[in-house]
Formats: sequence, C-alpha cells, structure tokens
Amino acid sequence: MVLAILSRTALPWQTAKSTFKHIHTSKRTMKIHSIPMWTGSHDNYAYLVIDDTTKDAMVIDPANPPEVLPVLKKFIDSGAINFKGIINTHHHGDHAGGNTRILTEYPGLPVIGGKDCAAKTTTPGHEETFKIGESITVKALHTPCHTQDSICYFMQDGDDKAVFTGDTLFIAGCGRFFEGTAEEMHTALNKILVPLPNDTKVYPGHEYTKSNAKFCQSVLDVIHVQKLLQFCESNSETQGKFTIGDEKNHNVFMMVDDPRIQQATGKTDPVEVMAKLRELKNNYK
Repeated sequence: MVLAILSRTALPWQTAKSTFKHIHTSKRTMKIHSIPMWTGSHDNYAYLVIDDTTKDAMVIDPANPPEVLPVLKKFIDSGAINFKGIINTHHHGDHAGGNTRILTEYPGLPVIGGKDCAAKTTTPGHEETFKIGESITVKALHTPCHTQDSICYFMQDGDDKAVFTGDTLFIAGCGRFFEGTAEEMHTALNKILVPLPNDTKVYPGHEYTKSNAKFCQSVLDVIHVQKLLQFCESNSETQGKFTIGDEKNHNVFMMVDDPRIQQATGKTDPVEVMAKLRELKNNYK
C-alpha cells in the first residue's frame, strides 16, 4: 500500500531565501532544513523535508513547538512550502511531544509514526513506501530497540538519498536499548541500515557526534575516527555530513564483525559484541 501525501500548488521559493540557513540541497529537488532544538541540553534535531517540484513538505520530530513553529510559519507564510504533515521516528516526548501543539496551529494534517506516537493517524508497515510531493519516495524501516515503535525513514529523490534515524542510529553511535535488546539493535543497525546505499546521508535525532567519536576512539583508534573528531572540532553540527558508508568505517556499533572490535570487547558473537559495546558506552566518561 502507498500512503499519498497530496498537493500540487507550487509557490515561489525565492521569497524566503533569508530564512533557510540550515537547508541542505543537491542537484535534485529534495531539500532538507534542519531545526536544532534544546541546543546545549538535549541537542535534538527536527527536520523539514521539502519536495521542490510541488513545494510539499513534512516535518520530522517537531518536538519543541516554540522553536519549530516560527520556522514553519516563515516557510508557510512566504509561500515556500505546502505543509503536509508530521513524521515521527518514535514516541518519546523529545521527538513526538510537539505533535498536538503543531496540530493546534495546523489542524487536520496526518501524523505518520509508530503506534505510540502522540496524535498518530497512520503507522506504515515495514518497508512500506509513501511520497512527499511528486519526487520524494519515503520507505519506512521498522527498527525496534530504543523503543518498540522506532521507525527510520529512507528517502530518495533521484540519486539523492537520506535516512532519518531518530534515536536508533547516531553519527558514530546508537541509542540506548530502553525497550529492546542487543539483538534488536544489531538487527536494526547491521541488517536493516547497513544495506542502504553507501551514499545515503544520515540525519539523526540528536547532535551527539563528538562524544560518540571519543568513545569510538577508545575502542578503535583509526584514521576514520580521528578524522571525524577533527571535523567535530570545527563543526558544531554534523547532521547530513556523513553517510552510511562513513558509518561503516567509524561507528563501532556497525562494525561488530570486525576482529579488532571483537578483540576490544572480548566477544566474538555479533550480538554479544553489541551488548558489550552498549555497556561500555553507558559507562564511558
């Protein structure tokens, strides 16, 4: 089944250029605007994903309305987007907690997310696809562990690819196993996300990269991790800057079959390696 996100009214993009400092673009028409939230405490990200063909747009995890609504209002009032709804990666309040307030301002819109997300209207099945506008195809990937309703969203517009991973995959890290097991996280990362195209850009739910990279270096001090740390020294935001291919080289949670990681953890079974890495990260200072 395909979930349709419908609208066909194209409005002038140029009228709102000054508001778009966090926009990531490519040669194709998918545009991704990051909305940092609770910077310095929770360090969350919401994302506005825009199909440039139709100007249709959906917002991912708009958890803090005081920071999200002014951005939405600028885009909508300028005619830059047709706001079509909310997508949630999981039900935690710092991801889905803003849904009701957003819907108060923009009532009647769909909320696509896991079964426990606030005001959810639709839960796509695993690998089910839907569209944002005409050009962006979205595939839902069920990745239960951090929560049992965790969903990552792989998006493609021509050759441009992105995955929005919530609290399942971070740059150089992964989420805590609050509602799941090491086996589930191993499946999520290494059986569902690793097979995505290497050039898929990663957009996580939090900016935890610097601390994650330091932990990875404590496990495996290699050039890929060193380069990531160097990047973090001069860049406070890392969302969309690294790919699934990069993660395979600097994220130890996606390297559980690597003999060097097995030696560092004292385990050889991939699930046991995952469990030990999570234990080490939980206690890392």
